[in-house]
Amino acid sequence: MPAALQFPPLRLALLFWGIAAAAYMAGFFLRVTPGVLNVDLMRDFHLNAAQLGNLASFYFYFYAASQIPTGIANDRFGPKILIVVGQAITGVGALLFALAASFESAAVARALIGLGHGVAWVSLLELSAAWFAPRVFGTMSGLSLALGTLGAVLAQAPLLILSHRFGWRWVLAAVGLLCLGLSLLALLRIRNRPEELGYQGYLPPRKVPSLVEVGRGLGEVWRYRNTALLFMAPGGVCGAFLTFTTLWGMPFLLQQRRLSAAEASWVVAAMLVAFSVGGVLWGRVSDRLRRRKRPYLLGGLMMLGGFALLVLWPQAPWGLLLAALLLASVGSGSMVVGFAWAKESVPQRLAGTASGVHNTGVMLGALVQLPLLGWVLDLLWTGRQVAGVRLYDGAAFQAANGVLLAWIAVSVLCVLLAHETHAKPTFAAAA
Repeated sequence: MPAALQFPPLRLALLFWGIAAAAYMAGFFLRVTPGVLNVDLMRDFHLNAAQLGNLASFYFYFYAASQIPTGIANDRFGPKILIVVGQAITGVGALLFALAASFESAAVARALIGLGHGVAWVSLLELSAAWFAPRVFGTMSGLSLALGTLGAVLAQAPLLILSHRFGWRWVLAAVGLLCLGLSLLALLRIRNRPEELGYQGYLPPRKVPSLVEVGRGLGEVWRYRNTALLFMAPGGVCGAFLTFTTLWGMPFLLQQRRLSAAEASWVVAAMLVAFSVGGVLWGRVSDRLRRRKRPYLLGGLMMLGGFALLVLWPQAPWGLLLAALLLASVGSGSMVVGFAWAKESVPQRLAGTASGVHNTGVMLGALVQLPLLGWVLDLLWTGRQVAGVRLYDGAAFQAANGVLLAWIAVSVLCVLLAHETHAKPTFAAAA
C-alpha cells in the first residue's frame, strides 16, 4: 500500500513516545526528591515542617498553573514544542536547585522544575493519541504513567545511595544535564502527527483555534458535568498518594514505624511501583471493559480503605500496614482512567483543553495537602528535635493523615456521581 494510506509503524510510534516518556520520567524523579532528601533540606536550609511542605509545593503550584495553558497550547501548536521547551526549563530548574544557597533560591528552582515538567504529561498523552490507535489509548496512558513512575522509584533508594556518595547537589545537577539532553533529542526527532511523515493519522484533522476560540473553549469545557467532577476526583485518589510519597511518608515511616532511611525509601519505592502497576492494570481493564467509572471507583475505594487503616490503626502489625499501603497505591493508579474519561466527555476539538483542566485537578490535591500537612504537624509539634530536625509524635501524624483520608472520601463521591462514557466520545455528560 502507498505510505499515505498506511498507519505509522509501531517502532516509529514507540520511538517518539519513548523520548517523551523519558522526559516525563526525569521530571517525575525531580518531583519526589524532597521526600528522600527531607533531612538534608531541613538541615541545609533550616526549615520546619510547614516550610519544607511549602518548598515541595512550589513544584505543584507551577505545575498546576501550567496545565490549562498546556492543554490549550497542545490544541494550537502540538506537543513537540512543549516537550522541547518544557524539558529545557526543567533542566535549568534542576541545575539551579543544585546550586541553591537559601530557601528563596531553592523555591524559585522548584518552581521552574514544576513549570517545565508541567507540560510533559498532557503533551505525552497528546502524542500517544496521535501515534497509537484509539483502542489502546488507556493502555498507553497506563504505560506512560508506569515509565514516569520509574523516575520516582529511582528517586528513592538509588538517590539515597548516590546522595550519600556524591552529595545531593551533584546528583540533581547531573539530572539537570540529562533533561537538557532530552530536550535536544526531542527537538531533533519527535513529530506531532503521522501526517507529517506521510502516514495516515488516527485523529481527524484539527482546526487550529484562534485566541477567541481558545477562551471560549476554556469556558465551554466546564459546561459538561464530568469536567468538574473529574477535576475534583484525582485530588484525593492521586493527590493523597503524591503527598505521602513525595514528602510526608518518609518522616512517618522513620519517626513512627522506626524504619531506617534505606528501609523507608524502599517502602516508598514499592508504593510507587504498585502505583505504576495499577496505572497499567486499570488502563487495560478500562479499555477491555469499555468502562471508565467502574475501574476508577474500585481503585478509589482501595485507596480509601488503605488510608483508613493508616489513620485509624497507624501501629497495626507491619505486614498488614504495608499490604494496605501497597493496595492503596495500586488503587491510586486508577486515576489514569480519568484522562481518557475527561477527553471523552467533551467534543474532540476540546480534548487537549479538557486534559489540561483535568491534570490541574490531579495536582490541586498535592499542592494544597503538602503545606497543609506540614502546618498540622507543626501545630501539634511537642518541641522535640534532633540536630535541628523536628520530630513529631503519633497524634500529629494521625491528624495529618486524617486530612488525606477525608479528601479521598470526597474524591470517591465525585467518581460515583460522574457519568459513564463507555470508552467513546459522547456528549451524554453535558449538563
